[in-house]
Amino acid sequence: MNDELTHKFVAVLNKKIPIGNLMNALGHMAAGLAGSYPNKEEMRFDSYFDKDGGDHNSISDNPFIILSADNSNQIRNLRNQLINSGIHFVDFTSTMTVGTYKEQQEKTKQTPELELEYYGICFFGLKEVLNGLTKKFSLWR
Repeated sequence: MNDELTHKFVAVLNKKIPIGNLMNALGHMAAGLAGSYPNKEEMRFDSYFDKDGGDHNSISDNPFIILSADNSNQIRNLRNQLINSGIHFVDFTSTMTVGTYKEQQEKTKQTPELELEYYGICFFGLKEVLNGLTKKFSLWR
């Protein structure tokens, strides 16, 4: 495997949302992204072994960058850019937090896209491509 890392993970989170809600959203998005990405080999999941031989498996060699968005509309605009660029992503909205998963699916289905409040978006791809799409976002602090 080539030692030069050409890909990265990126999450952009809405800084207006409480941190506990964001961590829940990030967990869902990261799991969804890893589970649905068509080329797992690019994600470079590896086992890391400690000195005692303990296996710390399924850790990606690729960086995972967390950025902040000022609001939901910034994430919406980024989502549209990702769609237009053909980049695989997973997003998370406020409709995915109320009641059971069935109620969340129904609430999402009943909400026009322009009315969705985005908590975040998570994606994976070539660093050089993603850098151009994320340059206006700041590192999460």
